[in-house]
Amino acid sequence: MKKEILVFAGILLLIGMLGLVKAETTNLCELSAQLINQDPYPAVPGEYVKVVFQLSGVNDPDCKEIVFELVQQYPFSLDPGKDAVVKASGGTFARNYQSHLIIPYEIRIDKDAVDGDNLVEVRYTGNGVNSQLYTVQDFDINVKDVRTDFEVSVRDYDSASQTLSFDILNIGKNDVEALTVEVPQQENFAVKGSDRNIVGSLDSNEDTTFSFEGSPKEGKIMLNIIYTDQVNVRRSSEKEVQFVPGNFEGRVRNQNGTSWWVYVVIVLVLVGIFLYWRARKKKKEKERMHKLHKIHSA
Repeated sequence: MKKEILVFAGILLLIGMLGLVKAETTNLCELSAQLINQDPYPAVPGEYVKVVFQLSGVNDPDCKEIVFELVQQYPFSLDPGKDAVVKASGGTFARNYQSHLIIPYEIRIDKDAVDGDNLVEVRYTGNGVNSQLYTVQDFDINVKDVRTDFEVSVRDYDSASQTLSFDILNIGKNDVEALTVEVPQQENFAVKGSDRNIVGSLDSNEDTTFSFEGSPKEGKIMLNIIYTDQVNVRRSSEKEVQFVPGNFEGRVRNQNGTSWWVYVVIVLVLVGIFLYWRARKKKKEKERMHKLHKIHSA
């Protein structure tokens, strides 16, 4: 008897579930989603990307409650407090008299996301949050690390002209344009003249030099490196360079610079002495020949 009751209850439960599924399947709320915008393109690891989805068919009378959800999974996530679920009334929904719903998200990309297309998943239904029937779709978000990095070091310091020169090397894998170096206000380096130096383009693994006029002090000098990346976004990074004045004092180059003038003066003096001596010798020889000529003539 108990077995028969359990079988009967199971049949009733199955009929109920079939009825629910039938109710949902006969409710033909036909929705379709598209990814209509990604900004920036490509997206950059460790930063945000703005994406806009368009959900069409929301004016269908069979749609009761629209539910659209961004599924958060690697490498995409939302900031805490940001809702992944968007809801709207179906059937009578209208925005600017259009039959679609525009759904924007600002998504954070994991800093270790790989270059290329990464899938972001969404799911949606027109039958409310308690529906068992969701449509699931995947969309490609293009990701590429267009950033780069630099090594900067002090190349030279000429105390006579108070010119501090630097070497900068693009150690990243991406070329850059409009590379500019700024010297922010700081105690260790008071710049004379412009505090900006426009370096120009700098390819990956290439280096160049730039200089500023000023009075640097021993210690750390801060530089702002600003550049335009491959998707035309202006980026910046701060670099710290160690300056040791003693490295540029008493160098052979400086000593040779002083000695060079000394050598020039010595050479000029010697040349002058030689010319004077030769002129005196010629004069004496001429006088001697003149005397000999007189003697032979007498």
